[in-house]
Order: sequence, then C-alpha cells, then structure tokens
Amino acid sequence: MIEGLVAGTLVGLAEQRQGKNGSSYTLAKVKAGSAEDENLIVNVITFSRETGATLMALNEGDAVALTGALTPKVWTDKQGNTRPALDMIASQVLTVYPTLQVRAEADR
Repeated sequence: MIEGLVAGTLVGLAEQRQGKNGSSYTLAKVKAGSAEDENLIVNVITFSRETGATLMALNEGDAVALTGALTPKVWTDKQGNTRPALDMIASQVLTVYPTLQVRAEADR
C-alpha cells in the first residue's frame, strides 16, 4: 500500500456501519481532481472513531483532506471505458468546518 494525502470534496454523505464482530466503521466517497483534469473517486473507509465522527459531520460537497493507506484500482463504466479509482483506509481527516465551529463557539 501507499501512504498518501488526498484532498477533494465529499460525494454524498458518509455512513457508519457495524462489522460482523460488532466493531463500527465509517464509509465515504471523495471526488479529487487528477493531473489530466479528470475527477478521481476515492472510496474511503476508516476505523478511527474521531475520523469517522468528523466525516459524519460533513455535508455533500464539503472540502476534505484525508491521510491514510491508498490502493490504486480500475473500474469500468457503463460504456466500457476503464477509469482509475483509489481505495483509502483513512487514519486522519482535516477539514475547515469543525475548526470554524469551534472558533465561533469560543467567540461567544
């Protein structure tokens, strides 16, 4: 795997799920731009409660940056064209939205 940093926007809303052993995890999709001016979809999973809670607090289209282990993938669209994608096991998330909320509460 490759350790990487991906920045983009959230596609849809993140969702939490339960594993067979009772552990919880969070899933999300992030749209990131590539060098060829083409969007790249990053399928994100995190087992970190803090990272998952931050992803769950975001809305569709919110800017987000994630770090974690990356695995390159290829998928085929309905027209038969192959497209690149990435799978990420996220360890940390960075977004401006929680920071602004904390600052606004501190200014009160």
